[in-house]
Amino acid sequence: MKSSEIREKFLKFFESKGHTIVRSSPLVPGNDPTMLLTNSGMVQFKDVFLGLDTRPYSRATSVQRCVRAGGKHNDLENVGYTARHHTFFEMLGNFSFGDYFKRDAIAYAWELLTKVYLLPAEKLTVTVYQEDDEAYDIWANEIGVPKERIIRIGDNKGARYASDNFWQMADTGPCGPCTEIFYDHGAEIFGGPPGSPDEDGDRFIEIWNLVFMQFNRDEAGNMTKLPKPCVDTGMGMERLAAVLQHVHSNYEIDLFQNLIKAAARETGVTDLESKSLRVIADHIRAASFLIVDGIIPSSEGHGYVLRRIIRRALRHGHKLGQTKPFFYKLAADLNTEMGTAYPELADKLSYVQQVLKTEEERFGETLENGMKILEAQLGKDPHKLDGATAFTLYDTYGFPLDLTADICRERGVTLDEAGFAEAMENQKKTARAAGKFKMAANVEYSGAKTSFVGYEQLHFDSTVIALYSNGAPVQELNAGEQGIVVLDTTPFYAESGGQVGDQGAIQSATAKFAVDDTLKIQADVFGQHGVLDSGTLKVGDKVSALVDTEKRNRTIRNHSATHLMHKALREVLGGHVAQKGSLVDPDKTRFDFSHNAPVTAEQIAQVEALVNKEILENHPTKAQHMSFDDAVKHGAMALFGEKYGDQVRVLDIGTSKELCGGVHVNRTGDIGLFKIVSEGGVAAGIRRIEAVTGEGALALVQSMARRLNEAAAALKATPEEITSRIGQVQDQVKSLERELNALKSKLASGQGDELATKAVDVKGIKVLAATMEGADVAALRETMDKLKDKLKTAAIVLASVADGKVSLIAGVTADSIGKVKAGELVNFVAQQVGGKGGGRPDMAQAGGTNPAGLPDALAGVAGWVEAKL
Repeated sequence: MKSSEIREKFLKFFESKGHTIVRSSPLVPGNDPTMLLTNSGMVQFKDVFLGLDTRPYSRATSVQRCVRAGGKHNDLENVGYTARHHTFFEMLGNFSFGDYFKRDAIAYAWELLTKVYLLPAEKLTVTVYQEDDEAYDIWANEIGVPKERIIRIGDNKGARYASDNFWQMADTGPCGPCTEIFYDHGAEIFGGPPGSPDEDGDRFIEIWNLVFMQFNRDEAGNMTKLPKPCVDTGMGMERLAAVLQHVHSNYEIDLFQNLIKAAARETGVTDLESKSLRVIADHIRAASFLIVDGIIPSSEGHGYVLRRIIRRALRHGHKLGQTKPFFYKLAADLNTEMGTAYPELADKLSYVQQVLKTEEERFGETLENGMKILEAQLGKDPHKLDGATAFTLYDTYGFPLDLTADICRERGVTLDEAGFAEAMENQKKTARAAGKFKMAANVEYSGAKTSFVGYEQLHFDSTVIALYSNGAPVQELNAGEQGIVVLDTTPFYAESGGQVGDQGAIQSATAKFAVDDTLKIQADVFGQHGVLDSGTLKVGDKVSALVDTEKRNRTIRNHSATHLMHKALREVLGGHVAQKGSLVDPDKTRFDFSHNAPVTAEQIAQVEALVNKEILENHPTKAQHMSFDDAVKHGAMALFGEKYGDQVRVLDIGTSKELCGGVHVNRTGDIGLFKIVSEGGVAAGIRRIEAVTGEGALALVQSMARRLNEAAAALKATPEEITSRIGQVQDQVKSLERELNALKSKLASGQGDELATKAVDVKGIKVLAATMEGADVAALRETMDKLKDKLKTAAIVLASVADGKVSLIAGVTADSIGKVKAGELVNFVAQQVGGKGGGRPDMAQAGGTNPAGLPDALAGVAGWVEAKL
């Protein structure tokens, strides 16, 4: 059974059981700073399990793209060397949100495996949590699995519920027992059943994990039953394919075999059992899909994970003898294998190849720089390489440890692997600490969802349904208190998608609450943050909610312009441009996007022209709700790092079509005027543009015109003549600089002749230490050269003082450097004037911050030279 058929049968089976087929979410979890990458099928449903979000269905099924190559789930170093470790894999899953529970979940799994995939029942073994008698009884008495093939797994990690068969989302929150299904590959394969001493062998392989979320764990460790228990299952598609295709290793399945053959083709290797080919085949999947989801190689975060994966693949290509770019070519083969299941790969194939090729071309430079660091360290100690350096090569230069180890073995150098492991563990601890999941809400709320009317209305009569002070619920707020107000219906837009929350006021008959910001307490619950200016506000009060109209209008002009700018950037720079972050407030729009070069002045002008053209054409803005799939067919763009539900809001502004829940102008003409303020880089491959609209753009243009007129007046020219006038001034400055340099040279020559007469003879060497008034470093150097020519055999120190700082230069003629070194001489003087310095034996330079010490320092030069002789 081919991999494509396995995916299809899984989804169709659960669809027949009343499940909604949900598309795979991106590899970057939307709006979730607690997770770097999507590592399981439940990630996109996490807020649903936590009760912070709802879906229009209670049963779901998906085939989720996952990556485990960083943080808690890091399989990178094992990939290619074991039968089942991958950086990228597909997880088949079915989910119940308070609908069915253990009985149905177990029955569905057994039916699919034995009736649809036709696995022999006698080849399947199951595990349950030690205390989960309910699951045990279902397997034994309803499914009919022999009791000797139902294994109870207890707490084996030093605490209750610390078991491989007890799952938890984090230290607190939803958790529960799980039951796992194992496939027996046969007695000819080493290994014992789960829970036995030989369980790490390859005979019994876990293929499906059914998690039963039935408890909530609080901070004290207390367990309480959830009112609506849920089901979360996950089955590795690659593992299942290996079983159904009657092979032992995941790398032997159809999908991988074709990629391995493609890797062999591009590297010129004939041994298809090469582990390096496995690494390359695995890594092209992870790298390509990370790029599809908007990630580009960089030195941190998501981009760093991608860079490590790519470079590890390239390293293995080098090991196979391929030093020319090859990896990017495999993206086309991947598209052949997976493009039908994931059309987003086919849509962005050329961009994926471009990013991969660029990174591949950079790898040679990185390899060279890393080798310099390695060579320098081995030069200090040719017998041992310390762990810190090995980790720096790994962490900063992308050197896998095996590359460093290979080089050390070739040279007979001992590698401090323990030190490397310690540095690695320190990094993992930091990653784990940063990755712990915390509840998204800062306040507890269990009331009704907020009804948002702010698309159409900025003033609405509403009711207070909750109040908070210092994060705790209260029944009333008094004058002067800061707090959060929750309304049953609100016109205030809550911060989302880069657009800041609304400001304004909430007024009752006796109180006024100043709204400073609006944020989401939960996915569908808005909290108005601010301070009660006067009166007393109580839960249940009837109030008027008034959005600050001026700030809202300025914000929406900037937001709508951002959509038009995004579209224009893609037209001018290319389809690879993708949003990487934004901030839209009343004053500006700040937009981060993927692009690997500065945007030129000409390109900025093109973008401005395109946006302002759309503004002048005064297109109407149109918002409509539809399914995500229909939105994609409509041509709408989904933004990087945003989380979208199954029903999305599609916004048409001019020729721009994007998924967006924000508030916008009614027509493009409402934006007024668009002007880019600045452009620059913020990270590798990430550029940032700031722009203004409306009154802000007008104020900017007027300010620029005013400064232009002021500059023209200062230059005694018209604005039209200012460029040529600046050219004339520059020519005059250059002419004056040449005259000044000539005068300085003449002055230096004159001073040199005079200073030469002040040199004293010290055991056959002319010694001179003097101050040159008003001389800069260039004049000191020029005078030094003239004095050395004139005095023939000499040791000289020249100094000057300007703005409270001392400049020093020392020179020693070639026939004297065997006895006196200029670097030592200048350092002797510099230390006495609050500085230090050094340089070549014949010429050295230094500085200081204590001019008062200069006379004594220069007076001691002759004695210092005499001591050296």
